[in-house]
Amino acid sequence: MADTVLYDVTDGLATITLNRPDAMNAMNTEAKVLLRDTLQEAAADSAVRAVLLTATGRAFCVGQDLKEHIGLLAEDRATGSGSTMNTVREHYNPIVTALTEMPKPVVAGVNGVAAGAGAGFALAADYRVVADTASFNTSFAGVALTADSGMSWTLPRLIGHGRAADLLLFPRNVSAQEAYELGIANKVVPAGELADEAAAVARRLAQGPTAAYAAIKESLAYGAGHSLAETLGKEDELQIRAGASEDHRIAVEAFVKKEKPAFLGH
Repeated sequence: MADTVLYDVTDGLATITLNRPDAMNAMNTEAKVLLRDTLQEAAADSAVRAVLLTATGRAFCVGQDLKEHIGLLAEDRATGSGSTMNTVREHYNPIVTALTEMPKPVVAGVNGVAAGAGAGFALAADYRVVADTASFNTSFAGVALTADSGMSWTLPRLIGHGRAADLLLFPRNVSAQEAYELGIANKVVPAGELADEAAAVARRLAQGPTAAYAAIKESLAYGAGHSLAETLGKEDELQIRAGASEDHRIAVEAFVKKEKPAFLGH
């Protein structure tokens, strides 16, 4: 695997690290392909119980690599192909789908600025641990583009339609503290503690009842687009499944014995 995306699986935790620090982890074609394929690999790997998505350097990810992008747009004009923007369908959509639909929890360790698609990746995670020096910026309108990377779905669900429209129409840097107050960041920590804290959160999830976490992800996504009655039906379906799991039996027995449960993930 090329160095633009690093991948490690240890004790059930897959750590995926964006690694173009000199480019602020901007997404060139190579990085997009590798991130997409690595996330899909982690989603399919039964040995992976949780995922940590983070980055090296002073940025989490500033989105599309505009230096590469401008060259591709020039090629489009010369050939009349218009294929450059297929990157949304070919790369960004599968990346966000992998993050949101994998049956295991995803933690984003946001070490620095998350802009454009980079912000979209962070928002698609289930939990965001954010360095106090980090920031978020939708940035799309600033380059005459609309939202992608799922942001038109994730952002309003986190902060409401009005605030999401404000941030998308008038892009600006949202500090870590404001992101916490808005509901974008789940936890803000000193920058020097980000790596350890994000890994600790992800390890805790990897050691937990991961089948139940998968059901929680499914129920939250379902509830976002269905009525209360339909969602109650889905909760019933998922709870029956969870109640029949080995992890539920283990948890109940451990509770009665006042012991710490050792979950199996099924």
